[in-house]
Amino acid sequence: MVDVSGYGLAVRVPAGWEAEIYRRAPDVAAFGGEDPLHYPPIVHLATIALPPTRGDFGGGALGVMNSRDIFISLFEYERRDTANALFAHDGLPWPLSADDFDPSTLRVALANQTGCQRFFRHQGRAFALYVVLGSHTLRRLIVPAVNDALASITIT
Repeated sequence: MVDVSGYGLAVRVPAGWEAEIYRRAPDVAAFGGEDPLHYPPIVHLATIALPPTRGDFGGGALGVMNSRDIFISLFEYERRDTANALFAHDGLPWPLSADDFDPSTLRVALANQTGCQRFFRHQGRAFALYVVLGSHTLRRLIVPAVNDALASITIT
């Protein structure tokens, strides 16, 4: 296993997975030219090769998933967002169950895929967890691997 860390986040990457922790490049026009270090980090963890260019929630990566693949995005919001009702769940929202997955959760519907999204706060930080599975039908077989991967994430 390989460890990937940065920005108060760490992942012990399971064998056969890829992970990256990064800050998204700011859209200077949209964000008023603020310092890019101000932007919160994102964790991507997947059983597929992570393309160098992809969206925060997997756009550009999900189309290459097969039926047993997994894509996880842990997206951090601004600390002030912890006061928002959307982040009312305090603590890590995993482990997940197969019943937590629904194709209608996907931001972009792709054949057979299914997703789960959870908003939460932890350690004074606000996050969205977004998980995509390559197959809704096989979710009961795939979710244990999701939970193992999620258990490898540390937030400090």
